[in-house]
Amino acid sequence: MTAPPRAAEAAGEERLVVGLGARAYDIVIGEGLIADAGRHVRSLLRLPKVAIVTDANVAARHLDRFRAALDRTGIASETVTLPPGEATKDFAHLEDLAERILALGIERASTLVALGGGVIGDLTGFAAAVLLRGVDFIQVPTTLLAQVDSAVGGKTGINTRHGKNLVGAFHQPRLVLADVTALETLPRRELLAGYAEVVKYGLIGDPDFFAWLEANGAAVIAGDRRLRRHAVKTSCAAKAAIVAADETEKGERALLNLGHTFGHALEAETGYGEALLHGEAVAVGIALAFDFSASLGLCPSEDAARVRRHFAATG
Repeated sequence: MTAPPRAAEAAGEERLVVGLGARAYDIVIGEGLIADAGRHVRSLLRLPKVAIVTDANVAARHLDRFRAALDRTGIASETVTLPPGEATKDFAHLEDLAERILALGIERASTLVALGGGVIGDLTGFAAAVLLRGVDFIQVPTTLLAQVDSAVGGKTGINTRHGKNLVGAFHQPRLVLADVTALETLPRRELLAGYAEVVKYGLIGDPDFFAWLEANGAAVIAGDRRLRRHAVKTSCAAKAAIVAADETEKGERALLNLGHTFGHALEAETGYGEALLHGEAVAVGIALAFDFSASLGLCPSEDAARVRRHFAATG
């Protein structure tokens, strides 16, 4: 019997559990976690070394502190650095990543670490699922979108010319380490893109949280750490509960795709580039989904207008 998500506080950290029986794992939310990562990671490793996968932007901001934290607890590390951006999530970069990781001499007891946003998490998770027929991996998400959505739940994959995330696997991480102070390094555009996924959780089943976002969303974007922690924790708790109930998306988990049908079509049309970030596409997709639902008489037009007002108010 799987345990429900639970929260506990220790030394300023908040902890949730994704209840998947023997494959259950923690989501740790707090401040300064990257600089203290070794304490959280060490007990999960079968070998005292990891292969870190990151991108050039994240490496410049966080890699040295992360590796130093591992080193202090006796964890050796090697790093593979990839180009930033959605275009990296393809077959060519998966092949490059796999070859570079194999060149490090990994074993089945090895662990990969995804240090970055959704692209790095999805790509690293897929590599972990297929290399040596499956190795462990840990998510250290550094964007709001990754912390509240893509790092949790075990969906991994890459894009193809036929569409987004059409090649992939369900492969759960051993740990998600969400350091909210990492969000302070993000451009406002990236924060707003991630915020669309936060809003999604209020809209799919938590009207009180959506009302809270209407009152506090601007402050979350502006940088209030306490409010950011609450937003990340509430979002992760919602996703953890859905994943525990429907890990491989045979029913309830499809709710998490709100806005993504329209959004993925927009991303494909714009070439998966910087012109339209994933979270921006999701925000537009959510508004379109509510408008479409209202046109079919499935939700009040006032609700659709309220959603649009909130996205407009937060930027």
